[in-house]
This record gives sequence, C-alpha cells and structure tokens, in this order.
Amino acid sequence: MNYNFEIVVVGGGPAGIAAACAAAEQGKSVAIVDENVGPGGQVWRGERTQQGKCDSTSPSYWFRRLKDCPLIRQFFGWRIFDAPAFGILRSEQQGECIELGYKRLVLATGARERFLPFPGWTLPNVMGAGAIQVMVKSGLPIRNKRVVVAGSGPLLLAVSAYLRQHEANVVAIYEQTSWINLARFMGGITGSPAKLVQGLQYVWKTFGIPFRAGCWPIAVHGKDRLQSAVISNGTKQWELACDYLACGFHLVPNIELASLLGCRIEGTVVEVDSLQRTSVDSIFCAGESTGIGGLEMSLLEGRIAGLASAGDHIGAEALAQQRGKMLRFASLLAKTFALRSELKSLSRPDTIVCRCEDVPFELISRHNSWRSAKLHTRCGMGACQGRICGTALEFLNGWIADSIRPPIFPAPLSSLAVDRENLVHNHLDT
Repeated sequence: MNYNFEIVVVGGGPAGIAAACAAAEQGKSVAIVDENVGPGGQVWRGERTQQGKCDSTSPSYWFRRLKDCPLIRQFFGWRIFDAPAFGILRSEQQGECIELGYKRLVLATGARERFLPFPGWTLPNVMGAGAIQVMVKSGLPIRNKRVVVAGSGPLLLAVSAYLRQHEANVVAIYEQTSWINLARFMGGITGSPAKLVQGLQYVWKTFGIPFRAGCWPIAVHGKDRLQSAVISNGTKQWELACDYLACGFHLVPNIELASLLGCRIEGTVVEVDSLQRTSVDSIFCAGESTGIGGLEMSLLEGRIAGLASAGDHIGAEALAQQRGKMLRFASLLAKTFALRSELKSLSRPDTIVCRCEDVPFELISRHNSWRSAKLHTRCGMGACQGRICGTALEFLNGWIADSIRPPIFPAPLSSLAVDRENLVHNHLDT
C-alpha cells in the first residue's frame, strides 16, 4: 500500500514528535513512523499522558500535542528498512509492507547504547543499562534482585534511580570516567539550573547506593546465567555477586538510514547546518543522530527541523539562536564520558565480539578494516547488522562502516521482493 505526504518524520522520540508537530502546525501533511508501538522513543517509552502536566519538556505535553494535530498520520509499530528511490521509504510490520512517499524528510532516529565486549558479556542477565529499564517497564520482576550498574554516562544514575524505585537491590554504580571529569562536568552545568537540579535529583534518588568513579567491569562469571561481576579500577579488582549487570558505555547515534540516503556523516554523527539540513536536499536531521545532547536539545532541534522542512525559515532561524548553550553542553558530555584507553584491552582472544555470528576477537584482530573483517569472518552480517559489534570496533580499532546497504533492519522476503520499478511508478502516479 502506498501513502504520500509532504513531510515524513522517521522517529517517534522527543525530536521526532517535536518535528512532526511543528511541521503539521504549519499546515503540512505529515507522517510520523517508528518501530515502537507508541510515541516516546527510548526516552519516553512507557510514559503515559497525565492530566495537569504542562511542562514543555514533559512527555504528557508532547503526547497531547501530537494527538491534537489532525494533519499527522501516525505509523507506530512500523520499521523503515529500505529507501528504494529518493522520496520513497519502505516499512514493514509483521510481514505487511507499506511505502511512504515524501517531498521532505526529517530523520530523528535517536541513539542507542554502546556495548563493549569482555569475558562473559554474552551470559544471560548481562544487559544494557537502558535495556534493563525497558524490560522492567515491560514487566520484568526486579524486586529484591541484586543489580550492578556499570559503564559510563548520565544514564547510569537515571537507571539506578528507576531500579531502586521498583525495589531492586542496586549493589553499586561504577562509572569509568574519573572523579576529576565528573567534578568538571558538575561545574560546567552550574550555568544551567535545570540540568543542575536534574542531576542533583538523581544523586538524591540514588543516595546510599555505593558510587565509584574510575571503575569498570572486566569480566562476569556464571554457568547458565550471570552469578557475579568482576570490577577493576586499573590497579586492583574485586568480585560482586549479582543477579543482573546493567552495563552500557554511553550512547552512539543511529545514523544507518541517513547514511543509506547519502547524507554526509561527520565522524559518527549526521552533519547538519543551523536549520538541521543535511547534505542531501530536502532531508533534515534532528536529535541525537546529530550528536548526544540531551532531551532539551533534541526537542529544540526537532522543532527547528519541523519548521524548516515546512518552509518557515524565519521561525526556524529564531529557534536556532538558542542552540549555542545546548551545543556546549553536548561538547561537555562528550568530553566527560569519553572512554578511557584501558577499555580497549578488555577482550581476550576467545571473547565473542559479534554476538549474531559468534565471531571471537582473535579472528577479528587479524584484519585491518571493518570491510576485511566483515568479508572474512561475517562480523556485522547478523540480525543487528553491526549495530553492536560495529560500534564496539569503532572504539576498539577505529573502524568505521564504509557502506550501508538495504535492508538496514531484517525484513521478510515478501517485503524485500516488492518490485522497485513498479513501486516508483506507483508513487509518481499518485
């Protein structure tokens, strides 16, 4: 089935919702599409609209605003997997395939956790910090379970506070960056009262949980599932019994669709100008796919992209003037939680790096590029298409994926077999 819109927004998180609302309120026909079954993305997953909340950064405010926009067609539960021609996206849901035509496109594909391989990291109950939060929201029983939270980034405190709220026994929090970096970070946000208050709230909510900086996991032990985690500070190591290890090393942008569409990538982020325009005409990008900068920055960039894609450049330029302080915060985040070099030596020769294809570090280390490793070991050719091992190897070896091919997500053969030539003609006819 074919649909055509003036603007399609890919991503149902804060940036995508803000972009869709801003564009629709300019009188444009808009589609918002996301693989999650409802709005919110990873940040607001599981949140519900609550009466009385009107804070412009709250999910309730944006969920109501999205619901009240009659020009927005919502495609939640649909995953974009291909872009067969400019102006066309293909999406699937449980074997059903649809095509979305657009004149302008806003990419708000967000970010995901970075995982680093270490001995035992593939054991059951070793998972990302954000992943365990999502699973608890989905019904995972966590009460009285012993959880070690480790890795890097502000998400560690947020997840720990959430787990404690749900009566988990958070054994300890281990942050790989140094106390000096954390002190500089707190000093750097003193000019932003809202962020300072938010940070102090998380400190209060996790008060009493042992917190140690300059520490990181080096291995986990267990037979059929996790039983203990081994932590190091670089000079000594110790072992803690636990039921879960929630471990993520900050965030990495989701840039696969932008890369497939030919947008210029700068390092590991999508390059945009002050109005969120990419290097490809009529394609905009907003939120954490342009850099990790937090909720407020995602909402602002989404609004800018929505207005600019709808042709309101004056309104977009007015908002763009507010990005300076937020860009400085994004830079501060990157510097504070930059990964230490010791993390590059966690893997042993037999440590699995590519979980989809069971490729150990020993085989990958024989190669000098992502392409070579992929061709000879199948690393990155599994279901996640390199989203896990690729970001790990970007840090470990400095490798960057040099090509993105469809499908960017696994898709049924019935969806892949759609006649592209007829597809393009059908869209042109409509």
